[in-house]
Amino acid sequence: MSMVLLAAGIAVLLALRVPVAFALLGPCLTYVTFNGQSVGLSTRELTGAIDSFPLLAVPLFILLGVIANHAGIADRMFDFALALIGRVKGSLGYVNIGVSLGFSWMSGSALADAAGLGKVEVPAMVRKGYSKRFSVGITAASSLIGPVMPPSIPAVIYASIAAVSTGALFAASVLPAFLLATGLAIAVFVWARRQHDLQSQPFDWARLRRATARVLAPLLCPVIILGGILGGFFTPTEAAAVGAAYVLMLGLCYRAVRLRDLGGILRDTAATTASITLIIGASGLLAWILAREQVPEAVADWMLGFTDSQIVFLLMVNVLLIVLGAVLEGTSVLVITVPILLPIAAEFGVNPLHFGVLAIVNLMIGLLTPPIGAVLYVLSPVTKMPVHEVFRGTAPFLVPLVAVLLLLTFVPSVATFLPQVLGL
Repeated sequence: MSMVLLAAGIAVLLALRVPVAFALLGPCLTYVTFNGQSVGLSTRELTGAIDSFPLLAVPLFILLGVIANHAGIADRMFDFALALIGRVKGSLGYVNIGVSLGFSWMSGSALADAAGLGKVEVPAMVRKGYSKRFSVGITAASSLIGPVMPPSIPAVIYASIAAVSTGALFAASVLPAFLLATGLAIAVFVWARRQHDLQSQPFDWARLRRATARVLAPLLCPVIILGGILGGFFTPTEAAAVGAAYVLMLGLCYRAVRLRDLGGILRDTAATTASITLIIGASGLLAWILAREQVPEAVADWMLGFTDSQIVFLLMVNVLLIVLGAVLEGTSVLVITVPILLPIAAEFGVNPLHFGVLAIVNLMIGLLTPPIGAVLYVLSPVTKMPVHEVFRGTAPFLVPLVAVLLLLTFVPSVATFLPQVLGL
């Protein structure tokens, strides 16, 4: 009965649009109080969930993304991609995907990508004759590449919870991220074939040379971060610090970031970090309650009794995580569900790296799914479109995203191939 009341309390608070951390924390503290547990236990579980060395990488990767936004690196990537393929029909759709793919090497947050890139890409596409609905749809869908492609904040959190190598999980995420970009590019190609009035621009070697020169230095950032991690030169935390310092140096050299801007950059980083940390702490307390009530064991018994098929289990996990990702913040879903589902996945013989990438892709698709798809609500004020219109523009792009998800479900080597090649 207590678990029913706990779930009902969380659901009501979420429905009232209470911030996720407090919607979890309030009912959990009530449960602890009425079950005779001490306040010290709550504090211990809250702090224990965030007392993890790998999680130190999270604020540094957030700092890296914030600096990259301030440094105008997305604008440089946009100019380069447009100069390269501007004459191709539907070019701005491909440019949108390419910029999200390039920027994903410096930002592990879909919400930051959607907010930052949406301000640049959607107006540019509308000016060139693309419908606003299509423009916002491809911007929303391509923003999901960021949290899948390393460096990925959800990957750091999953690696910490599941006790797997962050570098190995980063390597496992690369091919799925490229497949997401490829699936979206195919969707743009199909759409562009039916359009007869799209504007393009002639190819200009001089413009391409200038744009290439402006983008070469930023493109070294992923080489430093991933090369350092996979080559064994840095831990993920150290790589995040080095990457942030490098991007800050670029911003200062470009005069896009000034010393007086550092206060605002650090405030934005601290605010985002505090939000994520509070969610992880609250989710950790909820995970302890679920363990105390033996919910993981009950779920495991039910699933193992329901099916003995690995594929059926993974398909059930897909549905569960997309639904949870549509109504909860992805970080909290990872902290709550991974301790429950990962041991069950092991019973079915699922590789933990494969399961981690699958979980992250599911949760990112949930960000585009009503009723509380967070990316939809981020892009609504940026583009001045109602949320339902943003979703109508995004809905067609769910098809290639789900297709890649199913490929990842049925073909585990999509995730495990690169780590095996690299010996991780």
